[in-house]
Amino acid sequence: MSSAYLAAAGYEAQLREELGDAVSAAHGRLLLSDAPARPAAWAANIWREPQRIAIASIGDAAQKLRAIQRNWALYAEGPSGRAKLIAERLPHVSAKPIVFPESAPSAPLGSWTLLAPDLLLAAPDCSSPFPNGEVQFVEDKSNPPNRAYLKLWEAFTVLRRYPQPGETCLDLGASPGGWSWVLASLGAKVIAVDKAPLDPKIAALKNVEWRGQSAFALEPGEKIDWLFSDIACYPERLLKLVERWLASGTVRNFVCTLKFQAQTDHATAAQFAAIPGAKLFHLHHNKHELTFALLR
Repeated sequence: MSSAYLAAAGYEAQLREELGDAVSAAHGRLLLSDAPARPAAWAANIWREPQRIAIASIGDAAQKLRAIQRNWALYAEGPSGRAKLIAERLPHVSAKPIVFPESAPSAPLGSWTLLAPDLLLAAPDCSSPFPNGEVQFVEDKSNPPNRAYLKLWEAFTVLRRYPQPGETCLDLGASPGGWSWVLASLGAKVIAVDKAPLDPKIAALKNVEWRGQSAFALEPGEKIDWLFSDIACYPERLLKLVERWLASGTVRNFVCTLKFQAQTDHATAAQFAAIPGAKLFHLHHNKHELTFALLR
């Protein structure tokens, strides 16, 4: 076996559609493949070159995992008392919520699961530094106007980069202002564009300027360090917007949400992923949507 892909809860179908014939078997949300690991936007975590390990006992399982490396995260498929007993014998891996903008963990974190009472599947090399790709934060329940800010916090944490004080950010479709609040709190200058007004608390921030117009009617002009979009629109329309701003040469960095309707538009998602230097991924705080990032 050469790879395994863990789907976010509720999005197994999207991941299976994305991987297509590469899927050889499934273990709950974990899709197994005989092919080498490749990018998969709908995977919360990608296991590279997982190993099947025969075990004789709970102690033997823990010993064999520790012999490979220190840090492991369990993916448990259904109620698995045996797997939890093995996990208890492994070194503790802290999964406490992050206080943004703390950095993502840098230590290698492997993933494992119990395929059978006497058989482990373990991958010391995984794409996410978080257990099962699930990022948790100490939430701010008083300042942001909605919970959309958590997506931007997570995107910055995963990308290990975010706007610096004084940089100019264009927030398209900004109302009520969750993303503008994040950007302003980082010290950036925010141009918030939306026909709908911002939440009064966000509009009152000294480094936020609201422009009451359509994000799609705005023409590229001034130099922008970051362009953000959490607009609810068809992915094809967002792609045209991104392509227009890319062609203008006025923007350095992009972070946008692709929001899907009843059907997942894999074709347009692939066009986003094909943009040179692009990253396309499903955040733990995303719903039926993907995050597109292009950092330069």
